[in-house]
Amino acid sequence: MRVVIRKDYEAMSKTAAEIVARLVRSKPDCVLGLATGSTPVGLYQELARMCKEEGLDFSRVTTFNLDEYFGLSPDHPQSYRYFMNDNLFNHINIKKENTHVPDGTVSLDKVEEFCASYEKMIKEAGGIDLQVLGIGGDGHIAFNEPGSSLASRTRLIALEEQTRIDNARFFDSLDEVPRAALSMGVGTILEAKCCLFLANGRKKAGVVAESIEGPITSQITASALQLHPNTIAIIEEEAASELKRKEYYLYAEKMWKELGKSMI
Repeated sequence: MRVVIRKDYEAMSKTAAEIVARLVRSKPDCVLGLATGSTPVGLYQELARMCKEEGLDFSRVTTFNLDEYFGLSPDHPQSYRYFMNDNLFNHINIKKENTHVPDGTVSLDKVEEFCASYEKMIKEAGGIDLQVLGIGGDGHIAFNEPGSSLASRTRLIALEEQTRIDNARFFDSLDEVPRAALSMGVGTILEAKCCLFLANGRKKAGVVAESIEGPITSQITASALQLHPNTIAIIEEEAASELKRKEYYLYAEKMWKELGKSMI
């Protein structure tokens, strides 16, 4: 895993945006895997700025989102479709028909069929070129809660109480937070050609260290990224504060710069 440490959230977001933009420019019809939550908002704001001010062209890009709350309609203010429209899609020149977010309104008896079709759509699009990822407080990626199989596929997942508590700030009350979600599996995520793992904030420091430097375990599904041949972790300084090999990561990036190359 390439670990890149940045001084603050803005620097983390800009570095991530540069990586995404480089892919979009080199492969205009690329497939992006996208995440929601507060972590990637700065990345999306910078991509929107690049589109508006620098002509970064998303007209041929296809996207697939990691997850969606089960039971929320696309126009619900807390649905992830609404989030993506509000934070990115409405601000870039992407074709809405090329943006895919799991359907939270699918009936329970159709969930397995829908999840299989979502996996099929990703494959038919040529697979995900770059997958953006954040990390939950318990170490989950997407909604792959502790104990999720590291070979798991897109499916319906019951949300941990802590996950619901963490997300309650976006709702009027904890009772309004859905108890389940549709989510790409860990196995699905690991099939992306590149994973772009972002983390910021002191409260994420412990779980970031476990994910990057701890054992690979289904109890911290983000640790599965250690198995991926092309993961770039861009970590803000506070979130990187408990990394034991922090000095090495800083040294490695400096060395590559001195050699006239880039880790990213």
